[in-house]
Amino acid sequence: MPSTLETPLDVAVGGATAKALDKAFGLKTVGDLVAHYPRRYADRGELTPILDLPIGETVTIVAEVLSTGIRRMRNRQGAMLEVTIGDGIGRMSLTFFGKGPGQLEWRQNELRVGRRGVFSGKVAEYRDSLQFSHPEYQMFDDEAEARQHADTSVTVPIPIYPATASMASMKIADLVGRVLNDLGPIPDPLPEHLRVAEGLLDARTALENVHRPPTRNDIDPAVRTLRMHEALTLQTALLQQRAAVRELSAIPRPARQGGLLERFDANLPFTLTRDQQEVGASIQQDLVAQWPMNRLVQGEVGSGKTLVALRAMLQVAESGGQAALIAPTEVLAGQHLRSITKMLGPELAPLLMPTLLTGQMSAPLRRKAALRVASGQALIVVGTHALLSEKTTFADLGLVVVDEQHRFGVEQRETLRAKGSSPHALVLTATPIPRTVAMTVFGDLDTSVIRTMPAGRAGIQTFVAPLAEHPAWWQRVWERSAEEIAQGRQVFAVCAAIDTTKDTAEADAGSALFDGAAKGPRWGVVQLEEALSTHPALSKVRRAVLHGKMPSDEKDAIMQAFARGDIDLLIATTVIEVGVDVPNASTMVILDADRFGVSQLHQLRGRVGRGGVPGLCLLVTEAEEGTVARERVDAVAATLDGFALAEVDLELRGEGDVLGSTQSGVKSSLRLLRVVKDSGLIGRAREIAEEILAEDPALERHPGLRDTIARRVTEEDRAALSKN
Repeated sequence: MPSTLETPLDVAVGGATAKALDKAFGLKTVGDLVAHYPRRYADRGELTPILDLPIGETVTIVAEVLSTGIRRMRNRQGAMLEVTIGDGIGRMSLTFFGKGPGQLEWRQNELRVGRRGVFSGKVAEYRDSLQFSHPEYQMFDDEAEARQHADTSVTVPIPIYPATASMASMKIADLVGRVLNDLGPIPDPLPEHLRVAEGLLDARTALENVHRPPTRNDIDPAVRTLRMHEALTLQTALLQQRAAVRELSAIPRPARQGGLLERFDANLPFTLTRDQQEVGASIQQDLVAQWPMNRLVQGEVGSGKTLVALRAMLQVAESGGQAALIAPTEVLAGQHLRSITKMLGPELAPLLMPTLLTGQMSAPLRRKAALRVASGQALIVVGTHALLSEKTTFADLGLVVVDEQHRFGVEQRETLRAKGSSPHALVLTATPIPRTVAMTVFGDLDTSVIRTMPAGRAGIQTFVAPLAEHPAWWQRVWERSAEEIAQGRQVFAVCAAIDTTKDTAEADAGSALFDGAAKGPRWGVVQLEEALSTHPALSKVRRAVLHGKMPSDEKDAIMQAFARGDIDLLIATTVIEVGVDVPNASTMVILDADRFGVSQLHQLRGRVGRGGVPGLCLLVTEAEEGTVARERVDAVAATLDGFALAEVDLELRGEGDVLGSTQSGVKSSLRLLRVVKDSGLIGRAREIAEEILAEDPALERHPGLRDTIARRVTEEDRAALSKN
């Protein structure tokens, strides 16, 4: 009986192989395996540059056998076959072991001098030369045989798959071929008339040609077809999610004349910016609609997103509804609570009783806070993941506010929403999102943008301190910091790790490695504090250290002391990346800046220049000119426009770092799709999805698309979608 895309891999390829595929790539079904596409294609006449192979990585190359030899082992029993392969410039060795020479002769006969083949293994270094130990290989036909099949086999591209040491590219190609041979009819996500109109292949041909292309010319049409399948699946699922929200009934939360919102606005010491007014008006309308609000608010660092969210909370509170704001860190949650309480002032704060609820609070304080929340006394609740706990209950949860959405997944957002009766949802992000990314990741949300900044900001100047070219600038960075402190201002110094003498796993979440960066961060918080403790200009200033592994109460106390001005220099990890508001902080020094992404550098820079004090950001890097790492740093120094930087970030980092299943809620959504290159295709897919759903909301007449969505959306994601 033919298999289907839903057939488990243990049935299709056997239990042991299925277990290896699951461990290596998380593949569980035939559909998962055939969606594990080649990352590139090699030609049979192509020789791969051996000198460029990265040590420690599993690679697949095409090379020629230069020499072979069998010898007995010196220090133990057995024999070894040594094979040298090359590309005309570089060479590397292959080693195979056996109990005796006789066990290796058949392999030596296969690997005859002059033959070419595909070799796959983990690159190691032995005695200053590159080596594969027991690699997988597949030899091409001998020349005489090749000439007989010159019209076919020599021109057939060789698929090279993402692989591991235990699951080589050639093994994957063999398994994909086996399941394709046994695969029954494949449902096509696109209706026939649309497929023909778009000039696309049928699903079966597209899969065959991406895995077993007869010629190079057959690859691009197959890839374009499969990209459209991915885009259409994703856009349809997101539009279904939006439609599901609009089928729910929401409790209207209108603002009353003379109510909390009106009183709050009357007490504001400034006028709302035009963008804040427009976004606020959209939210006010959403909160009285028949269905729950589902809105994303993008805004530059310091543009007033929290103020906009607070005004929504006040509108909900007028009907007795509660608002829950979930933040990614305890430091940020505490900052939000203090900021909200301060903005409410002594007149309104007691009426709303803003309450903090985090996992690291003491048991008595947490019980007291939880009781306020459960009883409905606390109309504004601020917390971290503790808000998601089953023990946390609300009297009438009317609004969920998610701060820094990129730190949370769809499931976490919906877990919090499930604690109320179809509550409204407001998602905030200070990370500017390119249009195609917003459409791909947040396609279920209505989107608003706050571009204008509040008046009174002094602005920020950003400079790169390139130590590779100017080592002496290291000293100038700290002299400049000392000058700011001498004027009564405060300084942040941010490191990519806590302690560089320990495992790099101790680096705080978010300070990721990137191509072109140094092998490891030079500076950790521990090392910088030690260095500055003896620095002539900074040894006497009031310094403090802050990182993610410190106890919650200690972190909070340090941030409050810094906010009060009791600390001159705060040495921290990226725990201060978002939301920390210290108007007197004038300078941000980022060490090993090449180890951070563009958006993260932009976020960190936004911690200064928030008041009337001019901001200064110094990006300290040892990355050399011309590297991708240095390009990121230079791009941040060149502009303060976060939306322009978002496009640069996308180009430099690639979509794989920007998008993912935890955000979109759709598994395997970016196997082939590239949101920059395929922006037009994504837009067209959304149009097609809208047309299909307009006439067939349940996809009853589009079984191929319905089945594809069912297969690509995980059970967890399906549960998240249903909670909308």
